Amino acid sequence: MKSTTIYSFVLLTAMLLFNSCEKYLDKLPDDQITEEEVFSRFEKVDELVTDVYAKAKSANTPMAWFFHFSSAAITDEAEGTSVEGNITNRYNTGDWNPNSLPGDNGQFWNDLYDGIRRTNVILEGVEKHQTPDNILEPGSLEKRIGEVYFLRAYFHYLLIRIYGEIPYIDHVISATDDMNFEKESFHTVVAKIVEDAEEAYARLPDRWEGQNFARIDKGASLGLIATVRWMAATPLWNGAKERGYPGTRSFEDEYSYKKERWELVREAAKDLLELKSEKGGTRYKLYDKYSANDFDDSGGENTSNSTVYTRLWQMYYDMEAFKNEYVLFFTKAKYEGWFGDVYPPGRGGGSRQQPVQEQVDEYEYISDNGYGYPIYAERAENDGYDDGNPYFSVQRDPRFYRDIVFHGAAFRNGDNNPSVMNTASGSDRINASNATVTGYYLRKYLQEAWNRNGSVSISAPPVWRLPEFIYMYAEAVNELDGPNQEIYDMVNEVRERSFMAPMPLEVLADQDLMRQYIYRERRVEYFYENKRAFDFRLYLEPSSEEEKTKEQAFRSSGSSDNERSSNYWKDKNGSYPKGQRMINGMRPVEDPNGKIEVNGKNYRMQRFFVESRTFDEAKHYLFPILISELQKSPTLEQNPGW
Repeated sequence: MKSTTIYSFVLLTAMLLFNSCEKYLDKLPDDQITEEEVFSRFEKVDELVTDVYAKAKSANTPMAWFFHFSSAAITDEAEGTSVEGNITNRYNTGDWNPNSLPGDNGQFWNDLYDGIRRTNVILEGVEKHQTPDNILEPGSLEKRIGEVYFLRAYFHYLLIRIYGEIPYIDHVISATDDMNFEKESFHTVVAKIVEDAEEAYARLPDRWEGQNFARIDKGASLGLIATVRWMAATPLWNGAKERGYPGTRSFEDEYSYKKERWELVREAAKDLLELKSEKGGTRYKLYDKYSANDFDDSGGENTSNSTVYTRLWQMYYDMEAFKNEYVLFFTKAKYEGWFGDVYPPGRGGGSRQQPVQEQVDEYEYISDNGYGYPIYAERAENDGYDDGNPYFSVQRDPRFYRDIVFHGAAFRNGDNNPSVMNTASGSDRINASNATVTGYYLRKYLQEAWNRNGSVSISAPPVWRLPEFIYMYAEAVNELDGPNQEIYDMVNEVRERSFMAPMPLEVLADQDLMRQYIYRERRVEYFYENKRAFDFRLYLEPSSEEEKTKEQAFRSSGSSDNERSSNYWKDKNGSYPKGQRMINGMRPVEDPNGKIEVNGKNYRMQRFFVESRTFDEAKHYLFPILISELQKSPTLEQNPGW
């Protein structure tokens, strides 16, 4: 989406929000046109909207939220390498502050408000100059206005996701305006986002076809409403003090727990789930192409030893998924270079981000009784789970085999032929050059038959997919009234789509158990989709008494970190702590009695400690506003702890 000389006009005539007070240029250069000429022509306005789309795309790129890295590597999903300025590790060591936020990809304060400014310029310009409709496609202008209302709300959503309390700007800021902006409460901003999203919904179609495919539609508007309603109901903004939140925000008194916030989530999610298509039937459905007998990868071969289903490969590439399951996505987010970044060294890659044991442990196993349980459940060992052979002693959730490359996994080698991953020796061994430090490599999204002579574009992951709203609805119902058959069936439908066993029946009678399954389901389904970095904050996991008790148990489990990593598990303490203050891994140990055979040798797996991390509860729940922004608007308050 390219810029035009028209956009130069916008840059010259619209004040950059929170920028230093600059005078308007008295005279435009000869090769540019006036404001009236811009907004008196539909095609010029259309170009401005296209530019805002490009801004929105760069502001929230799930695969590369930190420019070259996903946000997964600042969570207990993944570890990032030190290339490209060591971006994610700087966050994990606490090396970020109001003077420097590493990995700027257009996702921070100034760029997001710049996007908002652009939307306000368009909305006010169209109204002031009565922009004519598109004579070739009547009704187009009204749709563009709807898209701009959505985009204004969307930029504000991205702001509250990391900053919390912010000013909501719904007008153009001119050079003569007072720059003394003030924050508004989180719930006030959510209400304004909802209002803009409703304006968008009223103007937009239920879907786009042809050259307009992937533009914002009614479903995206409902998705935005449901998402911000859900955020407002989670503990960070709904009962934070009762959950141990140590900070004091500007409107702290408004964040006590209110059950009715979950009622708003339930209704908003339901609106999206029940959205009708103009062609008939519901607008969205889960991607269910291919059967339980299909295992071919992108090269048309079953190179995963029948562990990864074709449906799970293709749901991030098939146009049918884009049309029916994706609620909001931006096309061509990354290209083949991304594969080179994440492939193991044995395939010529740099393994920039590597899954960690905390994430691996969240993939359940399928019991002989036909239900799914976490591998840290009391019954797991009796059901046959062996931590020395954690990948095949029991059948794990099929999403695990699609998402993670592990020691002994069937995986194409550097010659693009079937092979077996070896993290014990060779170029892919743990701690080799450019190799994993956790014992795992990322598999999710890979087109495994791709080689360096080919090309591919990646339009995944989307910003929102349908399962997210199923989980929101189920969570809201559970929080309001406890579990019931409806939400049990809905969550199981997502699991069944992935060929995963249903939740056990006891979930139907236990609100907390249902809550655990929904949380875990969200974490597994949305691994590496730019969710976890915000979810653990919304749920205040680092401040949780349960997680802190686990951290104490970990510290008491041995005299060294590696002993603690192993003994904590042996002592049946459950999942590793979710406080974001450590990550662990798994390494192969040669053992004649080991159950994993690779290249003629037998191995058993052994847990080990990878690194300590920093998460300061007093400040790290919210990102700091840069000092340079506060200097432009001194009335803004810094976020807690910064």
